[in-house]
Amino acid sequence: MNTPAPPPKPFWRRRRARAAVAAAAVLAAGALTTSLVLPATASPDRPRSSATPVLANLFEWNWPSVAKECTTQLGPAGYKGVQVAPPQDSTKRTATGNGADVLHPWWEVYQPADYALTSRMGTESQFKAMVKTCRAAGVKVYVDAVINHMTGQGTTSYGGATFTKYSYPGIYGPSDFHSYPGNCPVPPAAGSSDREGSIRDFNDYRQVFDCELVGLSDLNTGSSKVRNTLAAYLNKLLSYGVSGFRVDAAKHIGQTDLTAIESRLHRTVDGTRPYVALEVGAGSPGRLSAAAFTGQGQVLGFDYASALQSAFQSYDDGTRPRNDGDVGSLKVFGEASGLLPSADELVFVQNHDTERNGSTLNYKAPNNLIATQFMLAYPYGTPQVYAGFTFGSDTNQSPPSNADGFITDTDCSSTAWNCTDRQLGVKGMVGFHNRVGQAPVRNWTDDGVNFAAFSRGNLGFFAMNNETTSVTRTVRTGLPAGRYCDVIHGVTHRGTCSGPTVRVNGRGLATITVGSYDAVAFTRSDRL
Repeated sequence: MNTPAPPPKPFWRRRRARAAVAAAAVLAAGALTTSLVLPATASPDRPRSSATPVLANLFEWNWPSVAKECTTQLGPAGYKGVQVAPPQDSTKRTATGNGADVLHPWWEVYQPADYALTSRMGTESQFKAMVKTCRAAGVKVYVDAVINHMTGQGTTSYGGATFTKYSYPGIYGPSDFHSYPGNCPVPPAAGSSDREGSIRDFNDYRQVFDCELVGLSDLNTGSSKVRNTLAAYLNKLLSYGVSGFRVDAAKHIGQTDLTAIESRLHRTVDGTRPYVALEVGAGSPGRLSAAAFTGQGQVLGFDYASALQSAFQSYDDGTRPRNDGDVGSLKVFGEASGLLPSADELVFVQNHDTERNGSTLNYKAPNNLIATQFMLAYPYGTPQVYAGFTFGSDTNQSPPSNADGFITDTDCSSTAWNCTDRQLGVKGMVGFHNRVGQAPVRNWTDDGVNFAAFSRGNLGFFAMNNETTSVTRTVRTGLPAGRYCDVIHGVTHRGTCSGPTVRVNGRGLATITVGSYDAVAFTRSDRL
């Protein structure tokens, strides 16, 4: 990034095929990490009693808005969880500069100043009310936890705390941070008052674990005091009904320290171990690889999002269609294409970092919605639907806020917010995902470039068109004869469909027309 803030990062699940010695080591440490558990295997075309849960990521929505969305949209649509922004108090910029020319950039919340729940998103009482409301709607809450570092700038927080980079009264002092030459092997810049240098080699685990990430004060997570302080913060959230965490900058904490912190966590109010998703970027070797962290939790699917961008990339700079995608290549996908085992990844089309740095699709791409719909149609990982706010050329831009930086209520009817989670076709595919369960991919067909279709056993059918013009194809659906409601464009109610329908003949074939950057989908439950 071009700011002194950390690129905020994403989420979770424990690998099933762990070597016995690795599993024993984690258990011996008392780690409370867990995953979203799937039920036992059923027959190939019969869904398990529960599909992999679908999560929403409501990036920097304030607490009343999250609560309302859980009740009116997420719960009724079948989402099982929601990821929310870091709820702890954070630095508050009072002037421009230091690499950003906007007040209250979005990354302020990734620079903790205190563990009080007085954030840009609301008060502690509003946070507690949000968790209670979401749980009542059947939606569990997962918190974005920033535990690798504190701030890199500022002296005043949103909650009114005062601090300096290595001194947070009542919480941490200089001895609670990594330093040079004690931990970090990189010295501070000449003339700097920093205790350590910033990471220079992101393939050197010693620097990645123990040096500063883009100038942020790096907590000594090897210290019992720091581990206990972090666990106390996370346990408070668990006591309020939170079900787990996305651990920001998990790669920079390291496996040993993560396991030690997780071993201090209490069970959730449901009596389960907390769900943990780790932000570990792809591409690093050895102990810095995403695979090396699956003993501590599920990892964020950056490799998955990148693969989707490559397949759907018919977009250039947000304005010009290029038509050079290859969605047919997705016939070989998931573990078969080299991704981690499905149980190890929380997958997404984009998150708040990648949508800004160009490493994935984002809401400006015309095929962003069909990529999201494909994610919900294809059986890999734990899918997370991203919904954030719009931004212009300055990617530091603040979410919609008042003059003091406190985030205002989400208004999905305005152009300031991009509410992908409640888009009709996305909600329809959440229901599709839940109904087909773990049924396998069958009846794949594609045109070698920008049209692809497949069934989920004999339970559901999905087709997508990544072209600038509509296409008409006759395809094998895998479903019995009948007339079906297309859940991308309509909903079924009392035997009627509010949108278009598809007729399947006695041989399981259907002739469908799929619009530009659009999809068609239906399940057995959508037969009229």
